[in-house]
Amino acid sequence: MDFSTPVLTDHFYSKRVRDLHLRHLRISPSSTPTFLCAALMAKEKVSCLFIGESSKALEGYITDITLRDRLLAKQLSSEIPVSEIMEQDMVTIHPDAFLVEALILMFRTKSRYLLVKEKGSYIGWISRTKILTEQSQGPFLFIQSVKEARQIPELRDKWLRMPEIIHLLLSRGMKAGIVNQIITTVADTIAQRVIERVIKEIGPAPAKFVFFVLGSEGRGELTLKTDQDNAIIYEDKANEQREEVRTYFLDFATRVSTALDEIGIVFCEGELMAMNPKWTHSLSHWKRNYESWILDASQETAMNYATFFDCRAIYGESDLLEELKEFMDIQLEQAPERFYMNLGHNALQYEPPLTFFRRIKAEKIDGEKQINLKHTMRPIVDLARVYALKYRLFETNTIRRIELLTEKGVFSPKESQELIHAYDYLMTLRLENQSFLILEKKTEPKNFLKIEQITKVQSVTLLEIFKVIEEFQARIKLAFTRTL
Repeated sequence: MDFSTPVLTDHFYSKRVRDLHLRHLRISPSSTPTFLCAALMAKEKVSCLFIGESSKALEGYITDITLRDRLLAKQLSSEIPVSEIMEQDMVTIHPDAFLVEALILMFRTKSRYLLVKEKGSYIGWISRTKILTEQSQGPFLFIQSVKEARQIPELRDKWLRMPEIIHLLLSRGMKAGIVNQIITTVADTIAQRVIERVIKEIGPAPAKFVFFVLGSEGRGELTLKTDQDNAIIYEDKANEQREEVRTYFLDFATRVSTALDEIGIVFCEGELMAMNPKWTHSLSHWKRNYESWILDASQETAMNYATFFDCRAIYGESDLLEELKEFMDIQLEQAPERFYMNLGHNALQYEPPLTFFRRIKAEKIDGEKQINLKHTMRPIVDLARVYALKYRLFETNTIRRIELLTEKGVFSPKESQELIHAYDYLMTLRLENQSFLILEKKTEPKNFLKIEQITKVQSVTLLEIFKVIEEFQARIKLAFTRTL
């Protein structure tokens, strides 16, 4: 597929959900016999019928595929109430969201349809086909091609295309947060294809499990310099089955990580991967892990395990991770003060690179003055995490955490705007620099930016951003560490 300039039309990236012609909601009560629902779908020529009493009280939906898989394939009577076969995993979006965000949400949730919700009421729905037709070409058809890839060499080729696509999207002015989500969606999709391939090779899992990602991938903030951060939770089994179950998952995880490394999503240097026996456990063992991290509350623990609070399921039984988060919620409510104090200290580990005279402070790397953009952004990531945990918000994305904390009154709208702008600007610089190094310099992507590459305008902006970060770090010192 050619991603030359004409392919990526600016028009698509400025369009919002409400700009599309939304499909009207066809609704049937949950007690309706299934054959009558199918007849209504045929009459109205729709592939999706929503189930409930009104547009404010939807309970689920059925599609052509639902009828095939849940009714015909199981040889059930067509006279049963539609509630017995309806699907309940409804995914919603606001009409002011960009079409780009709608597509990312669809790929993430594997949804073919999105309900559009405004002011507490559903106002219509859109299909993936409708949006892809609107876009016609570009990165989302590329994501679809990743979903259809199965062989390791093919998946590796897809991953190697990412710098080119990211460079084009940034040059068109796409926000860094959305670009992060695109990289994350591609990485998630590749991991899912690899997992399916491994299960096909070694046979089905002997227990329910969830494969989840941590750190930047858990936050949906991947860049072009990324490695693996993942873990596995499996259901608790009887004593006589434990060894067999554990042996399977460690073999499974090793095969998955090895394949991802071949593709280009490399091994984690700190071995924070499911193939490490430390990070593949039963649900009860994981609960003990989080309980000890929160109760121990040492500064070293806060530094080592903070990334485990940025976790997101990408394959398997997500209910296992949700149960762990519910347990974590209870632990956080009872957490000792020193737990948050040490998370606060963790958020102060990296200071913005400012000299005493308020200029950019560089460090010498390979004989050249450079700044580490990843370390520069870390205070914002850590700040959002410590406040999110304090207020028991289980959103993992940094910008979304800031937005939710603003809704709770933790940050003022102005403070929120400053933090989000700072984060987005630094992330854009980081992604631009990484794609430049790969495409132009033919080198590995790095988080270091050479001082000589920074323009005067960028320098002024960076200085203001570093001052903003300093101010928020002072706030953390006072709020969490009780010092100035």
